[in-house]
Amino acid sequence: MKVVLFCGGYGMRMRNGAADDAPKPMAMVGPRPLIWHVMRYYAHFGHTEFVLCLGYGAHHIKNFFLNYEETASNDFVLRGGRTELLSTDIADWSISFVNTGVDSPIGERLRRVRAHLEGEEMFLANYADVLTDAPLPEMIERFSHRDAGASMMVVPPQSSFHCVELGEGSMIGSITAVNEMPLWENGGYFVLRQEIFDHIPENGDLVVDGCGELAKRGRLLAYPYRGFWKPTDTVKERAALDQDYAQGYRPWALWERAVPA
Repeated sequence: MKVVLFCGGYGMRMRNGAADDAPKPMAMVGPRPLIWHVMRYYAHFGHTEFVLCLGYGAHHIKNFFLNYEETASNDFVLRGGRTELLSTDIADWSISFVNTGVDSPIGERLRRVRAHLEGEEMFLANYADVLTDAPLPEMIERFSHRDAGASMMVVPPQSSFHCVELGEGSMIGSITAVNEMPLWENGGYFVLRQEIFDHIPENGDLVVDGCGELAKRGRLLAYPYRGFWKPTDTVKERAALDQDYAQGYRPWALWERAVPA
């Protein structure tokens, strides 16, 4: 199943300085950028055909893969000055690099790679900047048996703030943590059918337009998940993931737990 990755946004909240012009998916977590971790997640489950929707900072992503160094994350033997890899990351990956515009919204980016998805009854999509250990096969299986145009993983709100209930005279009746309320937010992992293209107008948005219309028609399936899920919308969040990686806590790296055949 093909995987569409939206990786052309500016990522303004991830900037470390004026000279930092890399797109958000190229922010480093350990020795590899976010986009690599997301792709390794999908590849772990056998989905190795990727369509990258490029925009801002596309050259960073292209250069990373064009100059990819397998020895950074694989064991190898150096013999007679020649490197012999004992394992590999991306040798079996197929990656299409598609320019989808610098300022295009997500829905328009998807529209512009539609030709690369011909013949795909279902396909996967992701923002390329969120990490999880969610059981992807289960997510796909649930969707495949339902009459729906799209499936969206939803997670509890990540905010640490509290909501208050106001009564008469501005007296507070109750205080509830946002993440304890019966609310869910978009988790960024999608399973889509071709039907999604029927509901995304030119320069439209995937969620507001495409998924929004499917929801109105009763054709949008949710996959609620309360396990590990971490966004990287800010420098602080990315730094926390990087620190976790350095300390050996990386639950999203399911491929590291796999037992060699």
